[in-house]
Amino acid sequence: MTLATTYDLIVFDLDGVVYIGTEPVPGAADAIARLAAAGTAVAYATNNASRRAQEVADRLGAGGVPAKASEVLTSAEAAARLLATDYPPGSPVLVVGSPALRAVVAEAGLLPVSGAADAPVAVVQGYGPQIGWVDLAEASVAIRAGARWAATNTDATLPSPRGPLPGNGSLVAALAHALGRQPDAVVGKPEPALFEVAAQRYEAARPLVVGDRLDTDIEGANVARMPSLLVLTGVTQPADLLDVVPAQRPTHLATDLSGLFVPEAQVRIPACADPAEGVAAGGWRVVADGDRLVLDGAGDPLDALRALVAVAWAAGGRPGQPTPVGTDAERALAALRLPAGAVTAAS
Repeated sequence: MTLATTYDLIVFDLDGVVYIGTEPVPGAADAIARLAAAGTAVAYATNNASRRAQEVADRLGAGGVPAKASEVLTSAEAAARLLATDYPPGSPVLVVGSPALRAVVAEAGLLPVSGAADAPVAVVQGYGPQIGWVDLAEASVAIRAGARWAATNTDATLPSPRGPLPGNGSLVAALAHALGRQPDAVVGKPEPALFEVAAQRYEAARPLVVGDRLDTDIEGANVARMPSLLVLTGVTQPADLLDVVPAQRPTHLATDLSGLFVPEAQVRIPACADPAEGVAAGGWRVVADGDRLVLDGAGDPLDALRALVAVAWAAGGRPGQPTPVGTDAERALAALRLPAGAVTAAS
């Protein structure tokens, strides 16, 4: 069975998985169309609170990915639901974010306001490229006066064709530094709500989460007790995987969404019982030798990465020095942009 046919719902992150900024990720639309043709349910879970669900669906459609608003779950909607549950209709909420976030708050029956003078019961903070000092100042005054502080997400960066740019988490950090404390609630990933709502909506028994970020997509999947596929089309780089904390470790790894259509065992990160004994993946074998991860063999560099990751994790998350045996292994580490020790001769 392929990875996709092992599960009954695929929940995609968007930024870094389906598109990067305004540019589509190559092959993503074809992969999702292939899932649709096979009858596999899909959903989209995004921490980006700058667009409403219908706007996200329209953007996906423009990029060749037919999508319905009902398939899209946003952190803006999750934050509005949270506040609407805790406060009566018409309660004033200071919105620090995009017009889309204001609209979602209004649709939830709350009253969006812009200043601390409006005596808001809560402040909701989400990403918006127009946010400035005045917005943060009003939020600071309102929170110090007793307003509850909810953040849609705390992603430090968001992907773009020019590289990572400051995300909502960076703006939340600025306000947290000024206030000397953290938000009262964070509703986006890595909180499990978006994934849990998707599974409930589709009555899925075996959902799979696909993402590009370890600290949001993958950690959120682990909190929700769902398996995950990490793709290397966005923020996470191969070196990031070697010393990642257990809470952020994916169960599967692929270069891109084409990994959904290969046998599940080929993209699963293997288990390693003993670092000194090592593991094999594809045509590669990795063993721990002191402070080195010795890579020997030949084949797909991504198989080499799966083996390196498995042994590094089994060694307690201490990555060690990847050391190639022979030129094939040296080329694989170069393709993965992993620093390597001196090449050793094949035994």
